[in-house]
Amino acid sequence: MSVPTRRFGRTEVQMPVLSCGGMRYQQGWDDLEPEKIDPKIQDNLEATVHRALELGISHIETARGYGPSEMQLGWVLPEIDRESYLLQTKIGVKETAEEFLEVFETSMKNLQVDYVDFLSIHGINLPEHIDTCLKKGGCVEAVRKLQQEGRVRFCGFSTHGGPEVVVPACETGEFDYVNLHWYFIYDPLHWPMVEAAAKQDMGVFIISPNDKGGMLYKPTEKMAALCNPLTPMQWNDLYCLQRPEVHTLSIGAAKPSDFEEHVEAVSRHLDDPIVGDIEQRIIRSLENDLGADWMRHWHEGLPFYLDVPGEINVREILRLWTFDRGLGLREFAKMRYNLLGNASHWFPGQQAAEVDSVDWSCLKNSRFADRIPDLLKEAHALYWEDKEAKRLSES
Repeated sequence: MSVPTRRFGRTEVQMPVLSCGGMRYQQGWDDLEPEKIDPKIQDNLEATVHRALELGISHIETARGYGPSEMQLGWVLPEIDRESYLLQTKIGVKETAEEFLEVFETSMKNLQVDYVDFLSIHGINLPEHIDTCLKKGGCVEAVRKLQQEGRVRFCGFSTHGGPEVVVPACETGEFDYVNLHWYFIYDPLHWPMVEAAAKQDMGVFIISPNDKGGMLYKPTEKMAALCNPLTPMQWNDLYCLQRPEVHTLSIGAAKPSDFEEHVEAVSRHLDDPIVGDIEQRIIRSLENDLGADWMRHWHEGLPFYLDVPGEINVREILRLWTFDRGLGLREFAKMRYNLLGNASHWFPGQQAAEVDSVDWSCLKNSRFADRIPDLLKEAHALYWEDKEAKRLSES
């Protein structure tokens, strides 16, 4: 079995449809001194990278914010033919080019390579981040300097934001590719972001389809039954990749064998009509449980969280409620709901604790305006936990 490749937008790079994400095999989420790295953890990381390359997963992706991931990769990458892999790292939004370049030097020292193929500005999640990056003396100017020096090939951005941020960022024309969240349980809310990238002929890299796609590595019985004979992870992979606008999915492997289920799917079933059959089966189930009118229109006319009193993230809460009630994703819904208000701009907006005190005229464009406040209260009662939730990188 070998992983197929696709043209990664205007980069013209042949990108494997699966990428080796470097956020789960490293030793924790804090930077560590080299002597603190457990040799067994390092051996596992190196075995995972080598297995990825054996399978044709030649794109290795990491970030400055992934603790010692860059450093640990830097102990194995110099042993591998540099032409045999594509390397991406990510650096957070900085106020000045000087700050950005300083962090870049740390990344390169850690990675022990002469250049990276892809450099992402990490976390363009808010409208103001676009201006910060594009201003004179900003992050994009820094990346252009690095490109001129031959140390970076292509400039992209990663985002946990929604269409109000991602669409205008794509429309600037400054970026060659984007890392974003889109899969079945984000469709159709985030599909306009993929379309905006496609219009600019940008590469589209899907972040965390297995975890953020509904904790599909430990699927609910209902989801497993609906996806049979594929596994939920396999079906979600293929659902994404049957859209030509999507080019690669991040597989955050913790060990070498974590790739196998995904590789089996994309090497044998990429064009299989069973993917569409399962999609229709899932949609019918959702419509039977929640009503066809709700499933076809729940997302329409919902306000951006910044336009809601108290910044309640109505879209995200209704998304979680919908797929929890329809597919049994209760654990996932709780995890994501409790990040609201606890993960800064990486998971923006607030929970629905104060529904009764809000002027809900902001829902005037939704056909479900009368129902939504009660649904938000129901979601808060179901999901809220009296503890501070943390993102994976903060755990």
